Amino acid sequence: MTGFAGDGFVLDRLMLVRLLMSVVLLAFFVIAMRNPKLVPRGVQNVAEICLDFVRVHVSEEILGKEQGRRFLPIIATIFFAVLAMNLPTVIPGLNVSPNARIGFPLVLALLGYVTFIYAGSRRYGFARFIKASVVIPNLPPALHLLVVPIELVSTFILRPATLTIRLMANMLAGHLIIVLLFSASNFFFWQLNGWTILSAGISALSIVFTLFELLVIFLQAYIFALLVAVYIDSALHAENH
Repeated sequence: MTGFAGDGFVLDRLMLVRLLMSVVLLAFFVIAMRNPKLVPRGVQNVAEICLDFVRVHVSEEILGKEQGRRFLPIIATIFFAVLAMNLPTVIPGLNVSPNARIGFPLVLALLGYVTFIYAGSRRYGFARFIKASVVIPNLPPALHLLVVPIELVSTFILRPATLTIRLMANMLAGHLIIVLLFSASNFFFWQLNGWTILSAGISALSIVFTLFELLVIFLQAYIFALLVAVYIDSALHAENH
């Protein structure tokens, strides 16, 4: 671990993995799109398939074609950032997800939150957007005293908080389970020679769970991006609340 500026900025192992995966993600898209062809092949084809998945099954599915294309850069950035930062969980030698610490999930949640506020404010104006988001039409006036604070908290506080905690908790739990399984396998094989059969069973279970974690890695990226798109859509239609 190295630090500077009075340890205000610390480059520990997790931060180095974040930097590495950021460089890998950037390099992937730069290489894929450096000389795009009309008929994509190789890396460009892979990149376009990935982008089309986000465009069709997340952005346009929730927001429609016009707004989906408008907000695609933000939604795609969030999707690929979550995916890239989740992958080190199952990469030998890295074996940790940068999203298992709250910092990066919080940054992505705030990016989605700012986009959500921007979308609603741009369409309605800030004050009108806030009012439309928290005031339910045709309620008895007395009920607004109860409902408005609930809507305010659920819409403008819980949304970024739940996005952050959901991603961090899932990746932290997955990382811990993988570590425990492989540690147990190593212990039974090297420390207790008579338990090698049990070690083989735990090793097989470790491999199965690693494959399951690959599914979780993708699903977390998909769910995070999907929820951001849902929140943006709710901002664009706040008056239909």
